[in-house]
Amino acid sequence: MTLTCEIRRNGGPDVLEWIETDPGDPGPGEVRIRHHAVGLNYIDVYHRTGLYPLPLPSGIGLEAAGEITAIGDGVSDLAVGDRVAYASAPLGAYAEERLMPADRVVPLPDTVDARSAAALMLKGLTAHFLLFRTFAVQPGQRVLVHAAAGGVGYLLCRWATHLGATVIGTAGSRDKAAIAREAGCAEVIQYRDGNVATQVRRAAGKRGVDVVYDGVGAATFQDSLDSLAPLGMMVSFGNASGAVPAFEPSELARRGSLFFTRPSLLDYTRERSDLLAGASALFEALSAGTLSARIDQEYPLKQAARAHRALEARKTTGASLLIPG
Repeated sequence: MTLTCEIRRNGGPDVLEWIETDPGDPGPGEVRIRHHAVGLNYIDVYHRTGLYPLPLPSGIGLEAAGEITAIGDGVSDLAVGDRVAYASAPLGAYAEERLMPADRVVPLPDTVDARSAAALMLKGLTAHFLLFRTFAVQPGQRVLVHAAAGGVGYLLCRWATHLGATVIGTAGSRDKAAIAREAGCAEVIQYRDGNVATQVRRAAGKRGVDVVYDGVGAATFQDSLDSLAPLGMMVSFGNASGAVPAFEPSELARRGSLFFTRPSLLDYTRERSDLLAGASALFEALSAGTLSARIDQEYPLKQAARAHRALEARKTTGASLLIPG
């Protein structure tokens, strides 16, 4: 038997329930994984609250790392004892042990430990597709990253700086501003210090930035649009403050033929070859020191509700992990 988290209704952190289940033997194309570390992500909050609706009851959690304890028929590129990680559906990472489709699991190189993998897989794969595929950042370009001290924001800043971009970050406090500078931001703007877009244009030049990576949502949407240069791209990849408001497409034309996209990691890793390529680039960047697994919070697995409260209150920085027994 294994400890597993389940949600039977949408709501606050108190809806997270713990039950004893038997994960069973893996079926064809599946593996069973004993988790060593589980990643905490804001999308978990969206699933819990119902912002992203799920058929209930449901497991929760998309990211973990551990060891394969059994394999099903037809699995040829993984073996019992392999160290692996994943960052994808089906939900259910908040568990001591579970079954996963083998084609969603990637092997870990010797240079990457389980905690780092659980902290980086979802956030790192997200940073990779945002920087290399959604908008391919080039040397000399100007990049705005909201919530620069957060899990994805920190990685975006580090990686974009390594690519030669000038990165401007936003943060909600002095402590978080210091973390954003550590991540490589040339300038950090605190939300409480006045109009964000005005400060961005002062830092980036009157023309504005080439791309905005916005995982905050409603609270920063207008500032994001106001910060863009003509032909710039607004990349909305999260809703930490709520969904962005409806807007007229003509607004994009009026502001200089802007581009707007709402990408999803699922679509960018739908093919296993894309998943493996993204993971390989992530692990290479980690091994080279370009990225680091900044793990600022760890909680026992059964304290997931406490972790959710901290995340929603914006009391976390970097990555947070849930650690099984």
